[in-house]
Amino acid sequence: MKKYFSYILTLIVWAVGYYVYLPPLNLKSTELWSFLVFMAVTGLFINAYRLLVQIDPRNFRQSVSNGTRGVKIIVKAAVVFVAVYLVGQAISLPVFRAKDYSSLINVTNGNFEEDVEEADFTQIPILDSNSAAIIAERKMGTMSDMVSQFEVSSYFSQINYNGRPYRVTPLRYGSVIKWFANRSGGIPAYILIDMSTQNAELIKLNEGIKISPSEYLSRDLMRCLRFRYPTAMFRGTYFEIDDSGTPYWICPVMDHTIGLFGGTDIKGAVVLNAVTGEHQYYDIEDVPQWIDKVYDAELLMEQYDYYGTLSGGYINSVFAQKNCLKTTDGYNYIALNDDVWVYTGVTSVSGDESNVGFVLMNQRTKETNYYQIAGAEEFSAMSSAEGQVQHLGYSATFPLLLNVGGEPTYFMSLKDAAGLVKKYAMVNIQKYQIVAVGDTVNECVKAYENLMENSGVSISEAGERLNASGTISVLKDIVTDGNTYYYIMLEGDDNIYSLKAADHVDIIRKNVGDSIEIEYVEKAGGSCTVTDIIK
Repeated sequence: MKKYFSYILTLIVWAVGYYVYLPPLNLKSTELWSFLVFMAVTGLFINAYRLLVQIDPRNFRQSVSNGTRGVKIIVKAAVVFVAVYLVGQAISLPVFRAKDYSSLINVTNGNFEEDVEEADFTQIPILDSNSAAIIAERKMGTMSDMVSQFEVSSYFSQINYNGRPYRVTPLRYGSVIKWFANRSGGIPAYILIDMSTQNAELIKLNEGIKISPSEYLSRDLMRCLRFRYPTAMFRGTYFEIDDSGTPYWICPVMDHTIGLFGGTDIKGAVVLNAVTGEHQYYDIEDVPQWIDKVYDAELLMEQYDYYGTLSGGYINSVFAQKNCLKTTDGYNYIALNDDVWVYTGVTSVSGDESNVGFVLMNQRTKETNYYQIAGAEEFSAMSSAEGQVQHLGYSATFPLLLNVGGEPTYFMSLKDAAGLVKKYAMVNIQKYQIVAVGDTVNECVKAYENLMENSGVSISEAGERLNASGTISVLKDIVTDGNTYYYIMLEGDDNIYSLKAADHVDIIRKNVGDSIEIEYVEKAGGSCTVTDIIK
């Protein structure tokens, strides 16, 4: 037994290392190659004494040769590992495979007004992840039965849920001791935050979450995945809920499609029920539609950057840089057609302060649309918005792209030092000198519309056209910013309808008691804006 002790110890160390490190058994994984190096180093270290105890000073050379046969095998294996790794890296470099890298993503030219629905200001996501985390922490603080045992996790995912934008995150155990005390019941709830209303709701589960990153041993999420999918290379894990509110972990499976380590792409996803542990792998084209995120924003932007810089070849991307484009440094999310799309601007590689256009990239399907609309770069727009409230010291969130009456528009929340949303700002992308700020979304929209009109830009009202008719019970005119607005109420109708007198001069012919038929759209806060006086 003594003779084989070091070998047994080596195997134990390797087994423990694998259990902790969990590398995929896939030659395309750099994690596996790192683990192979770990195996070689630990094997040499543990077995080094075998060489030392067998060295005979009287016959040094022969004793070293006899005692290092096993060590030589490990050294040779390590050399082979390093050689294969370096060759794999070399054949994966963009300098040799520029065309392949530029083809990772298919980009089509889109029509902004047709592809991006006009903004519904009752469903604008006004929270970023930091603000959502603050609201979640405050909500958690009110749950006296849970706050001592659980915390809010960092797994915030933006999803579409029942047609509205939400951020969702599970709870996590407060410590290892609290895990021991509560593991039998699992994590009892998750937090759902409405990004439009800023309302947070703690959703309690009939049966607790048993699989999560805050678990240990076999219930740890990555360990649970690894022992079921030993060769899969996972790229992140995301917490989502299906249409019935059941919590799931979405685990994209990536592949390297260029050489051994290059051309990272997603080939499918494992969908794991966070409560029961049931799991299923889907190829990328079969991923269920309720899932909102398979491709992360960083990967999509990386692939677009390859497309934008390498389409003309690697040498062109370094020297002439003709027609070379890249994404800007930040991004945001847009909800379109029950999917979540990544938005980011596109600028020249020279790094000027303007955009030549922007792209929308679907996080479920990787569909990518480019819109050639030149205008302000996002951080310039953020600075413009902050300049309007510089006396208050508010900071702007990364812009959200909106279609406001056919005009591409940046929308931003303005936050105080505590990270709470205090005001809102809108900047026209093409006419970026137009900057509107308001205390509410409705005020901001109104100010923006006035500025646009004063600048000679006519914008249509966003939203579904509805009709109303009846007898006028209230008719009031109010002057705001030099413009006259009329407010109308109808008998038996609680809505208040507003219109600008200059746009609908026929209103001066109407009096209380007259009949009227109007076309209108609903606006943020439940107000109704008249788009036409029919009769």
